[in-house]
Amino acid sequence: MGPHSWVALVTIAAILVYVWMGFRVGRARGVSGIEAPAMTGDPILERHIRVQANTLEWLPIFLPALWLFAIYWNDLIAAALGVVWIIGRVLYATGYVADPGKRELGFLIQALAAAVLLFGAAGRIIWTLAVIGA
Repeated sequence: MGPHSWVALVTIAAILVYVWMGFRVGRARGVSGIEAPAMTGDPILERHIRVQANTLEWLPIFLPALWLFAIYWNDLIAAALGVVWIIGRVLYATGYVADPGKRELGFLIQALAAAVLLFGAAGRIIWTLAVIGA
């Protein structure tokens, strides 16, 4: 595989997880009988919608950090951290829908993975500018 192929696969996997969440919203709509554009009225539907929306809020943090870490550090480590982020999002999704109080572990896992990617990339970029000058 070419450069950054592992991160490309993780990017696709993360997007597919988001699509999976969208299908779960659709299924919850069918079960509850609440049709779009309504977003309230059934607690399970509302949880599915919140999971999908929260994941969408995190994707612009996660994806650039994933790619920048791969570029400035290492593709395999970035991909591994990306898989950890995905696992965290899945745990968050399943936990939140079951009981909102069970979302913390998944949230912490994905937040930590995103933080390592983001601050790892930022640190390496700053170091590169300071030492190499370009």
